[in-house]
Amino acid sequence: MDSEYIFKPIGTVHTAGKYRFEAPRQGVFSTADGVLELLPEYGGDAIADLAGFDRIWLIFCFHLNMGHHWKSKVRPPFPADGICRSLFATRSPYRVNPIGLSCAEIVAVESRRIILRGIDLLDGTPVLDIKPYIPEADSFPDAAVGWRNVPDADNVWQIVPTAEFTRRAELIKQLCGLDMANFCRVQLCRAPLDSSRKRLYWQNDGSVELGCRTWRIKFICDEAEQRVTLQSIKSNYTADELLPDAVDRYGDKDFHREFLKVFPGVCS
Repeated sequence: MDSEYIFKPIGTVHTAGKYRFEAPRQGVFSTADGVLELLPEYGGDAIADLAGFDRIWLIFCFHLNMGHHWKSKVRPPFPADGICRSLFATRSPYRVNPIGLSCAEIVAVESRRIILRGIDLLDGTPVLDIKPYIPEADSFPDAAVGWRNVPDADNVWQIVPTAEFTRRAELIKQLCGLDMANFCRVQLCRAPLDSSRKRLYWQNDGSVELGCRTWRIKFICDEAEQRVTLQSIKSNYTADELLPDAVDRYGDKDFHREFLKVFPGVCS
């Protein structure tokens, strides 16, 4: 079968998340808002009757994964048992064809924009189609879930930011747009101490640091309460690496220098 099919996006999603590591595992685990901005010919009458629906399906393209090769077996993030599963028995974002499916909540429908809540798409994601979510057709709560039918597969930890973490996260977001709070929700809400999929650094005081690009996030875990407390954020650069003439490989050292003006003495 040699047929090829060409699809044209009907619009683009705009959200705060820009990097792969900021994407929630599924929309149901997301607290992010977003906007689907449609091309002119797909607004107006084409979406007017969506106003009576609570949810829609978004068929989209994994635009940041173009060129990545698919594998017949992949290792799902949860449960964290390290077992590889068949590609088509998972929701791995690395597909034969880079097509994704997401169910998002409708907040409002405008002439060319659909305001969305609980979205797991990243900024700039091309949307190929929209379909209304119809409970009697789309929901099968008693359906078997195969290999996912294991204890604690969907065990979610509570993420609690301290005031100090929030102050630093808000400044970083202002400086460079990186949403540390959302990053922590994505990375730590399940199996927070599993280092196979994230950069973790255990500290002598019992805390753990999570690497996020060139930053380190300090947190502690209460396993009995299944709670992660986000304590602080620091630059992962040394003082020498932030000297004016230092090489800036990632083009972000000015952000760190501005951060250290407000929170001095917190670099590595």
